[in-house]
Amino acid sequence: MTPVPETDAPAARPLQAPAQQVSQDGRSTRWEAHRRARREELVQAALRAITQHGPGVGVDEIAAAAGTSKTALYRHFADKEQLYLAVAERVSQRILRDLAAAAAEHTRPRAALGAVIATYLRLVEHDPDVYWFVTRGAGAMANASGLSGTGAAAASGAASDPLAGLTQAVSAEFARAITRQLRAAGLDAATAEPWAHGLVGMVRAAADHWMSTPVPEGGRRTPADVLAGQLTALAWGGLSRAPLTAPSSSSRTTAAGPDTAEDTTLKTDRPDPAVQHHLEETP
Repeated sequence: MTPVPETDAPAARPLQAPAQQVSQDGRSTRWEAHRRARREELVQAALRAITQHGPGVGVDEIAAAAGTSKTALYRHFADKEQLYLAVAERVSQRILRDLAAAAAEHTRPRAALGAVIATYLRLVEHDPDVYWFVTRGAGAMANASGLSGTGAAAASGAASDPLAGLTQAVSAEFARAITRQLRAAGLDAATAEPWAHGLVGMVRAAADHWMSTPVPEGGRRTPADVLAGQLTALAWGGLSRAPLTAPSSSSRTTAAGPDTAEDTTLKTDRPDPAVQHHLEETP
């Protein structure tokens, strides 16, 4: 049988897209970069309009602040809700960045907690209209833009808590910090997550009440740093003195109720003095 002569295999060539495809991809990349930059410009214009017109600002005012038309604005945002959520996301990113920077300046847990609370309150106080727009502004924006009834309800309901992502991120950061402290003290860290969420919820609720309570004539609102100190004392007092282990079966009240059984939780669930000293800090 005559052997088949071997032939040199063709040299491998690098995969290369056709020139037309490369050109199209380049245009697509440039357009995407332009689109992102323009959206950011529109979000910044929206923030300026909110500061000028208040949390009930409408799309007309935002378009005017951007030097464009509503039609052009809607080329970048499908509807008012998308614009609203883009503004809320930008505000949330700023808050989270500033809170992280405040916490990073301190190594002692209580000092870091106080700095985070104070920073949040100062941000709220500095830009109250932006804060109210983000936390309550969806419905107001819808009404200012001519929506009513189900339209306004849809706009406010779809973004009922635009700071939810921020709340989750801050709560997660607090939970990690609390976990480190509990583990360093040799304690169970299972309570860190609910404590963190409770702490963040407390500060948000206090900030809402603080900013929405009318200031008496001739009076003044409690300064941000004073309120921050009060909230820090309340939060840290709970964190450093709360029961830190799950109650044992003998410490729980019976089904008959607390009046017929001794509740010894506070007696059995305290850490020993050495652990307590580890958790407690002076301001």
